[in-house]
Amino acid sequence: MQTIKQTSPYVRKDVSTKRMMIDVLIALTPVVMFSIYRFGMDSLIRILVSLVVMVGLEAIAFGMMHKPVKSDDFKERFKSRYKDFTINNITAPAVSAIIFAMLLPSKLPIYAVVAGAGFGIIVAKMLFGGMGSNIFNIAAAGRIFIGLALADMFTGTYDGVDLIAGGTALTAIRTGAGFPYTLNSYPLIDMFLGNIPGSMGEISALAILIGMIYLLIRKSADFRVIVSSLATFTLLIFVAGLKLYPEQVVEYTLFHLLSGGILFGAVFMITDPVTSPTSRPGRWIYGILVGSIVVLIRLFGAYPEGVAFALIFSNMFVPLIDYPQWATNKYKPAFFIGTSVAILALVAIVFFGVGGIA
Repeated sequence: MQTIKQTSPYVRKDVSTKRMMIDVLIALTPVVMFSIYRFGMDSLIRILVSLVVMVGLEAIAFGMMHKPVKSDDFKERFKSRYKDFTINNITAPAVSAIIFAMLLPSKLPIYAVVAGAGFGIIVAKMLFGGMGSNIFNIAAAGRIFIGLALADMFTGTYDGVDLIAGGTALTAIRTGAGFPYTLNSYPLIDMFLGNIPGSMGEISALAILIGMIYLLIRKSADFRVIVSSLATFTLLIFVAGLKLYPEQVVEYTLFHLLSGGILFGAVFMITDPVTSPTSRPGRWIYGILVGSIVVLIRLFGAYPEGVAFALIFSNMFVPLIDYPQWATNKYKPAFFIGTSVAILALVAIVFFGVGGIA
């Protein structure tokens, strides 16, 4: 593969940015509709606030980043600042805004939504140069920011709000009477349909899967990162289940797959073309990295969920994965050997490390 050095923004797909952003918005529609059905005006208001903040701040920052022509006419100076402003500068932050809102509890105060959306769009995107130049996932960055800066809102319950981003089901399995008791409180069918507490866009696996099917049909999401992240996550959780609950290993695996943000993250966040690797083998590696980190955080970390943390951490390795000296679209023996050894090591870590978690 010939490597061509160029500056951002980077084109990482054959499809146009405009088409891809519209496809993602369409794919998010089932998730958004279910969120509004489930949480009512609480969901709609937070989605709208996030949209206004991210789209508005990007537009303002865009104008500030482009020098106007020298003219005494305010209208001419204004037009010159925004002469390169396109529909993509609206649809791209709109996608980030909706994804960010879907990561939040329905009762989170509005000022927290504003703070997270503002941090995500300004610090994680515009300070890096704007569209196509950011190295961190915008929604994940905003979610982590308010999760750390406003930690009290996520480490305790108030007005029925679930705990940290993974939702009450994952919290219960870590702090309650164990998995069998938790499964009685959160039946798998309810988790699949979304009849459980949790972050607004993460609770309905059905709505997420509908969006995923649409994105894959339209080829607006790379199947490699989805398959590799979910397959790695499922394998490692299954291994943990064999050690912890051998008689309920299937239920344990499905419980983890349907709870928290792993499905939503795999479909709408890990697939972000700007912050994911460019090569085909690199995307497999990236998905494996994200999926394994989520499992390690769930099983051994301080938080019951860690999709956003895993994603931001993995984003830092994308330049290394894309390093021109070894980045290639060919599947070489080193790729198969390296990934096999890494997966076997992860399986061993999980199997021998979960003994004290039951």
